[in-house]
Amino acid sequence: MTTVLLVRHGRTTANGAGVLAGWTEGVALDESGVAQVRALASRLAPVPLRAVVTSPLQRCRETTGLLLDGREVEVHADDRVGEVRYGEWSGRELKKLAKEPLWKVVQSHPSAMTFPGEDGESMRDMANRAVDAVRDWNARLGADDGTVYAVVSHGDVIKAVLADALGMHLDQFQRLVVDPGSVSIVSYTALRPFVVRVNDVGGDLGFLAPRKGSRRRRKAPSSDAALGGGVGATGSA
Repeated sequence: MTTVLLVRHGRTTANGAGVLAGWTEGVALDESGVAQVRALASRLAPVPLRAVVTSPLQRCRETTGLLLDGREVEVHADDRVGEVRYGEWSGRELKKLAKEPLWKVVQSHPSAMTFPGEDGESMRDMANRAVDAVRDWNARLGADDGTVYAVVSHGDVIKAVLADALGMHLDQFQRLVVDPGSVSIVSYTALRPFVVRVNDVGGDLGFLAPRKGSRRRRKAPSSDAALGGGVGATGSA
């Protein structure tokens, strides 16, 4: 089993200004964003991360640096988990974009949405590249059972990966919420992924750390869903 921590970058200056940043460079974390990521780093301190895969954009690189402050962990930049290429919408205020005819498409039928402009990307292509990236890194990093690694990315990208893990059509992914500085957790088994947490901004993540003092051989992960819900992902009653 390979467990992926989907971390959204902390709040940015663009978030605070209500601007759709896209691939605009120079978008940095604001004070709230720095505090969000430091709080998450504290919660992740006991978790043995195999690696971090990050969007190449500044806000994600800053988030990765804060997340790993003082830790020696492999970091890999991957364009496939980079932000949606919003084309001509990049850098514009969200309140003005909400008046565009295409706004209704991206809200109600995102699988049909291609952002305007020469470099505008379709939501469908974004979802495919993001899911492919996670599956690829699972194969690269997940040779050992129990591997945990993080992907530091963007809201829509993380929502697309979660929708895939949940078996949701992309047209339903706007029902998901992924806040700045949040972590969502997906464990991938041979048969299916299990969505452990979504948009977690304050829960205890210690259950991801190996249990101390246990010499028992670890059981092979099951691909079966727990009928009735089981004891939960933390394994506590």
